[in-house]
Amino acid sequence: MGAREAGLPEVVPDDAGSGLPESVVIWEVGARDGLQNESSVVPVEVKLELLDRLADAGLTILEATSFVHPKWVPQLADADELLARLPRRPGVVYPVLVPNERGLDRALAAGVEHVAIFASATETFARRNLNRSLDEQFVMFDPVVTRARTEGLAVRGYLSMCFGDQWEGAVPRPQVIAAATRLLEMGCSQISLGDTIGVATPGQVTLLLRDLWAAGVSPDQVAVHFHDTYGQALANTLTALRAGVRVVDSSAGGIGGCPFAGSATGNLATEDLVWMLDGLGVRHGVDLDRLARTSAWMAERLGRPSSSSVVRALTG
Repeated sequence: MGAREAGLPEVVPDDAGSGLPESVVIWEVGARDGLQNESSVVPVEVKLELLDRLADAGLTILEATSFVHPKWVPQLADADELLARLPRRPGVVYPVLVPNERGLDRALAAGVEHVAIFASATETFARRNLNRSLDEQFVMFDPVVTRARTEGLAVRGYLSMCFGDQWEGAVPRPQVIAAATRLLEMGCSQISLGDTIGVATPGQVTLLLRDLWAAGVSPDQVAVHFHDTYGQALANTLTALRAGVRVVDSSAGGIGGCPFAGSATGNLATEDLVWMLDGLGVRHGVDLDRLARTSAWMAERLGRPSSSSVVRALTG
């Protein structure tokens, strides 16, 4: 059953002063963040077809892979081959994650135009994920960002553990704001605020964004990246949109988590996000039926049902 046959909800105009945007940019992370946590290695041919299908569905930002060392994320050991074989479509951006200068070298050799770094808002996760202290991670990233910008690349800064850390508990907002502003001052054009273990609530999202704006951060510099561990990803996303955020990270079919945070379950499913945006009358440019079919196809290759409620409803 397609979206039309299912009966899309009536679009309710936003006339209650809630501040919803006219359009939202969806930052699709399925091919990188989604697949990196899979225990069985997905063939590069499947990854290439996934990226092709996602582009066919209308997604214009497709995070393709990561140049992290294969020892840490074996799933993405084929990054060089994937980018060499990837047919890059006009109007579609294919960012890659780079952990350090060596990763940036590989990205530049592959001809990428957009890179991302992955920082932590907490001391413990910085040490576990990067083998650096909270301060040392910025020392490591600074030359990466500087050189990338010099080479003409756009740089995104992921900031993990913004709401809770499984080792440290609740994360103080001033600590998150200090890390976010440091990444922006370093030269990142955008910060993606990560709820890495999925513990955030709309109230926490409201408070963090309020304090970020008060600290001089612009909504145009911020994206949100929610995990659905406690079923709050959509509610948190809606809260962020009403607070001024216009870029949302999501993963086709809801695949993914974080290989370095054991309690991190699936990402916000792109289909669930699109269904909500359709009902709100917010433009996004994605063909929901085509996307749902893509995620159902990918679920078959992963050997399990999609975790997206919308995918199951439209393709079940």
